[in-house]
Amino acid sequence: MILKASTRGSPNALARHLLNERDNEHIEQHEVRGFMSEDVAGALAEVHAMSAGIKSRKPLFSVSLSPPENAQVDTAVFERTVEEIEQQNGLTGQPRITLFHEKEGRRHMHAVWSRIDHERQAVIALPFYKNKLHEISKSVFLEQGWNLPAGYIDRTERDPRNFDLALYHQAKREGRDPKTLKMLAQEAWAVSDNREAMQQALEARGLYLARGDRRGYVALTWQGEPMALSRLLGRKTKEVRERLGAAEDLRDIEQTRDHIARNVGPALHRLMGEAERAKAAEMTPLNRERLAMRDAHASERQRMAEGQAARQQEETRERAARLRNGLSGFWDRLSGRYAKTRAQNEREAYAGFMRDRDQRQAMIEAQLAERQTLQRRIVSVRQTHDTRLSEIHRDLAEQRGAVRSPSARLDWLQANQRRSQAEAAPSRATEQGRSGSEDRLQWLQDRYNRSADTDRHAGRDSGPELGPDIGPDLG
Repeated sequence: MILKASTRGSPNALARHLLNERDNEHIEQHEVRGFMSEDVAGALAEVHAMSAGIKSRKPLFSVSLSPPENAQVDTAVFERTVEEIEQQNGLTGQPRITLFHEKEGRRHMHAVWSRIDHERQAVIALPFYKNKLHEISKSVFLEQGWNLPAGYIDRTERDPRNFDLALYHQAKREGRDPKTLKMLAQEAWAVSDNREAMQQALEARGLYLARGDRRGYVALTWQGEPMALSRLLGRKTKEVRERLGAAEDLRDIEQTRDHIARNVGPALHRLMGEAERAKAAEMTPLNRERLAMRDAHASERQRMAEGQAARQQEETRERAARLRNGLSGFWDRLSGRYAKTRAQNEREAYAGFMRDRDQRQAMIEAQLAERQTLQRRIVSVRQTHDTRLSEIHRDLAEQRGAVRSPSARLDWLQANQRRSQAEAAPSRATEQGRSGSEDRLQWLQDRYNRSADTDRHAGRDSGPELGPDIGPDLG
């Protein structure tokens, strides 16, 4: 179980996040304990009011519990983990909220505690809570027999693509996978030993080096979204500065945005537009299927909940009828029959509760398995799109590197054409692409010949300068 936690304020903002139906396909309120209100929004509003009274900036302790991908986890495992977190951090008995989120075929839990001690009117300290959660997480992995992540054995082996919430939201605005962005930046870092090499490597991957507002390094996407370079690389700012040097003489964010718009903007907008349209054409039917599946699953859960509630009421009436009233009931108490009947009722009630819980868990697992099958198709489309974007950025970087000399540009196009012919499959799309490359090659050959003739007559030895929108549109 991967545990991520933070002490935080803004209870109302947290309530909006926990109840966000746009990004979550299913939200299930599991428990609201220790509050006057019985719903998440009302409970967190209470915390907001109490925190104002004691002037607390971070009255909440929020933890997300995420099992490994494709692992089927019983609700009881989540509950035991939450109890362990509560006990280890001195929060026993504190008001608590737990709820489940489901999206993209995965189910995870959020647990939120109020840190406000009502008796002392103070906030409960949480020393070393990250270390404690690390040990709890490791114990759950071992208990469930899951493969322990390498980072739990040796911290130096942690997945370098892990990202925080800030990077997640930035990547989401760009429509990109945050792990992909981190991987691209780290690839550029691995092949660079100075700032110039880093700039070229980043631009070949669709990222642009710039000076941030605090004189640190940032990387901009082609759409102009700045991201802290040290965060993408997973390295300290000092280490980045030692390799790349000072950033004072580098373009700032606005200048870099102008540079992108002037040098690669027109070509990128056209090519990216084509890639986005291709992605949309593939994603539209998948999104329709996803929404239909979400609604069908919600209806199934609602029907099961209503059926279980009706059955529970009927069984409760049957058990209540066993307990006789009046003189017969008095005699049952004297003879011990009442105690036996009551114990039987309690056993049956608990068995009924566990039966309903197991049925609901089985249905959720079946629905998750169905949703994961669809998610694999969605991920395949996203990966294909990311590959297209990488190829576009790489090709544009190569073109810009060769653009200073028409003869070098011609050599590059010839080499690129040979590579495309060797790699491409014999399909209609490939034939159209080859025809486009030949048209492009002929266009540049004619332009180069005209330029060479002009230069001979004028006594010059330089070729024409090519702008960012080079050659005919390949469609």
